[in-house]
Amino acid sequence: MQDFKEKTLSSRMIYQGRIFNVRQDQVELPGGKIAGREVVEYPGAVAVVPLTGDGKVVLVRQYRYAVQEELLEIPAGKCDPGEDELACAVRELGEETGLTAGRWDRLCAFYTTPGFTTEKLTVFLARELTFGRAHPDEDELIRVEVLPLAEALRMIEQGQIRDGKSIVGLLTTGRLLDRE
Repeated sequence: MQDFKEKTLSSRMIYQGRIFNVRQDQVELPGGKIAGREVVEYPGAVAVVPLTGDGKVVLVRQYRYAVQEELLEIPAGKCDPGEDELACAVRELGEETGLTAGRWDRLCAFYTTPGFTTEKLTVFLARELTFGRAHPDEDELIRVEVLPLAEALRMIEQGQIRDGKSIVGLLTTGRLLDRE
C-alpha cells in the first residue's frame, strides 16, 4: 500500500487572529517533490440539532457576511481552547436559542474542509428540550425558527438549506430517527 504522508520541512505563521490562524508550510511529498501548503488553524466547533418531542427542529437564521446571505442553520459555535465538546454544545444551544436539553447524543464528527483547515466539527442531537431566553453574543443577530424535521429535509433537497454542518446534522438525524 502506498504511503501518501507528507513530511513538513518548514512552517511559518503568517496570520494570527481572534478566530483562526493561518500558517504557510513547505512539505516533501512521497517521491521527493517539494510543495507549499497554506493551513487555516481552527480550534474546532460543535453543532446541535435540537429536536422537539413532536419531531420539529429548532434552527437559527442569521446573516453570514462571508457569503453575503442569510442562512438557516442548526445552532453551532467554536469551542474555547480545552473546552469539552459537549459543554460547548450545551453553551452554544443556550446562547443561540435559549434551549436546554435533558438528553444529548453525539451524532458524528467530521472535518469541514480538510484541504486547507484543521477544523473538526462534532454534531450532537439534543432532545427533551426546555425553552428559555436566548443570549447570543453581542455581534450575533439571530432569529429562531421551528419547523418539522421533514420540512427541513425537503429544504435541503430544494437548496434552501445550504450550510454544510446543518445538512450533515439534519440528514444524520433523519437517518437515526428512521432506525429508531
